[in-house]
Amino acid sequence: MPATPATPVTPVTVVGLGSMGSALAAAFLAAGHPVTVWNRSPAKAGPLVEQGAVHEPDIAAAVAASPLVVACLSRYDTTRAALAPARGALRGRTLATLNSGSPEGARAMAEWARSLGARFLDGAVKNVPQAVGAPDTQLVYAGDRSVFEEYEPVLRALGGDTIHLGAESDLAALYEVAVGATLLPALIGFFHGAALVTDRGRTAASMVPYSVKWLEMIASILPALADEIDSGDYARPFSSIGVFHDGMDDDLATAKAAGLDGDWLDSLYGVVRRAVAEGREGQSVSALTEVLRRPGT
Repeated sequence: MPATPATPVTPVTVVGLGSMGSALAAAFLAAGHPVTVWNRSPAKAGPLVEQGAVHEPDIAAAVAASPLVVACLSRYDTTRAALAPARGALRGRTLATLNSGSPEGARAMAEWARSLGARFLDGAVKNVPQAVGAPDTQLVYAGDRSVFEEYEPVLRALGGDTIHLGAESDLAALYEVAVGATLLPALIGFFHGAALVTDRGRTAASMVPYSVKWLEMIASILPALADEIDSGDYARPFSSIGVFHDGMDDDLATAKAAGLDGDWLDSLYGVVRRAVAEGREGQSVSALTEVLRRPGT
């Protein structure tokens, strides 16, 4: 059986050593890549230096140290500000950003990088820092496919489920916002339930097995809901908007009786009320997508 080709050893510079940036640098080190690190607060580099990284306090020198520069700062404007003194050093290098921000911000970042002669990839880590480097950790990237393919073996050190979404530079940011839209509502829903349960003297932990099962059920029906949205056919629901409308008063009353803040639920159910007002009561719950396209109408 032929041997699997070894991953090329490629020097990498990591800019930004918050919890995620530090995890990225550690994963590159664990994969055998020479790593240079830079951070506004030099003290954060200490643990990585102990693991074999080189700390370079000068941002231009840090960028010049590697053909691949991975920036993990809070936002695109923060990234540009940090890299501004290294404009000249970016020429001929590949800059990959793994920060939060809007699709518009990603497009502006890509244009800025290209204007300096750098090749650009934008990306997103779809997991927590502790999961960086695991075989099932997902990262998505957007930008020039040839650049992605060149560095894909190196980037896979950060997570085995590494995906190129397309050549448009804002696609990773778009999917980060679109997929991430599920997170806070789901967590607030869990926290709301936890407040109800703990108000009765039970533990939030007692909810977890049932909440996990519920989330697994939701995951199982997403493909069917997506098909309804893509086709625009909401006429054969397995869960109608009317079902949610019928139950909302009880949900709101339960929250009120427990003394909880029900404003978030009232806002959520406002979308359901609008759908019913439009005559969509018998349609699939996925038709709420159409209501969301027209806020305030």
